[in-house]
Amino acid sequence: MGIPDRIERTIEVAHTPTKVWAALTTAEGLGNWFGDSATIDLRPGGPAKVMWDGGHVIDLTVERVEEPTVFGFAWKMPGLPENDPYHTHVEFTLEPIATGTRLRVVETGFAQMPATIASNEFDGHTDGWPKELGELVDYLDAA
Repeated sequence: MGIPDRIERTIEVAHTPTKVWAALTTAEGLGNWFGDSATIDLRPGGPAKVMWDGGHVIDLTVERVEEPTVFGFAWKMPGLPENDPYHTHVEFTLEPIATGTRLRVVETGFAQMPATIASNEFDGHTDGWPKELGELVDYLDAA
């Protein structure tokens, strides 16, 4: 059996799509729920970074911007050489609902990577997305 290639999570949040969009697509938003600070150039091909106080950094490349419904980025995996083409694709889809927003996140691309990296990253991201989405909700509720 190969490495699974898809992680998908859906949550409903009691906030407007506009507010959720800002939390996903601004440096202030990303830096408050996904890391400790962030930078983002919100255009297809634009670079983004999410940084933590302990020195951990993830490099992202914006792939899709369809305000206020779809935001996607490529996530470079750690442990691969700088010029390595392998990464995952993360896509957030926002849908207005009567109580706020239904948010779906889908991450794919693990199966294309070397097995040792893919397995570790898939497991880590499978465990990580529920935690990160919980932090997103906490950030939205506090804002």
